[in-house]
Amino acid sequence: MIDPLERWRELGLPDKPDYAGLLTYAGMPYTQDPAQLSGVDVAVIGAPMDDLVSDRPGTRFGPRAIRAASCPPGPHLEAKIDALAELRVVDFGDAAVVPADSVRTHAQIERTVGQAVAAGTIPVVLGGDHSITEANVRAVATRHGPVGLVHFDTHTDTGTEVFGVEQSHGTPMYRLVRDGHVNARRYVQIGLRGYWPGEEEFSWQREHGIAAYFMHDVRDLGIREVVERTVAAVADGPVFLTVDVDVLDPSFAPGTGTPEPGGMSSADLLWACREIASRLELVGIDVVEVIATRVGSADITALVADRIVREALTGIALRRRDAHEMLTRR
Repeated sequence: MIDPLERWRELGLPDKPDYAGLLTYAGMPYTQDPAQLSGVDVAVIGAPMDDLVSDRPGTRFGPRAIRAASCPPGPHLEAKIDALAELRVVDFGDAAVVPADSVRTHAQIERTVGQAVAAGTIPVVLGGDHSITEANVRAVATRHGPVGLVHFDTHTDTGTEVFGVEQSHGTPMYRLVRDGHVNARRYVQIGLRGYWPGEEEFSWQREHGIAAYFMHDVRDLGIREVVERTVAAVADGPVFLTVDVDVLDPSFAPGTGTPEPGGMSSADLLWACREIASRLELVGIDVVEVIATRVGSADITALVADRIVREALTGIALRRRDAHEMLTRR
């Protein structure tokens, strides 16, 4: 396993400048060897593809931009815990994507995520367009069975097809429910708005018991109430968290393929991801649809995508610490 901080540790320093050294997520150790995942809590994986988008391309550069924007370890000033100190996190590199061949690319994403899942780690996948969630959840469900799904997005992504194509970034959730990888009655969507999809998709969702919270629900109920209802609906059992950054208002995430005004604020989304991760049994996470308009830590969309990951990891660390404290009291 490669330690990107080794040369700085030789100087007696605990960290390196963001702009120096090997580019890994938050400066975490790097490996592509599944055998080195033993004892690892979280494996960060890149899925740099945008072959199945219906509008603006560029999400293939998302994983690299999120890594560049990732901040070094340190205590969360509100939660009072350093997730990267509490959890053993490694960067597991990128899946072997094949340009212009989405079938082989999805197979390789599923294979790489599956290696992490088989080792007992939580995969955190950096996208990439939202079609990658189909591969990610399939890999997780192979080990855990049908999972619950918490889905932040402008769109439902439950179309049977987009522009006549059955597999795209607008269809993964339909396919996952159809194929039995997601338990529809433990599936909650948050942040929906805009002008797609239509009644056909929402009728199908109602028939299957999928809970959908629109942005007007978030506005009227408040994010805390929406999260309470989400936790109650998803309840116990393995859960996958997927976040499309277009759930945010474009003022907070301009670098995305299908922006829609009137979205969530960064503050609400970051809090919600941490809260959900602290209260539910997350077995996988992805953050998708980041188009890095300026590759580097200054890019606002890559920056918020990194913080989504960090908040979710903070929630996982809080949940594990609380479970440990309960055991020690017995």
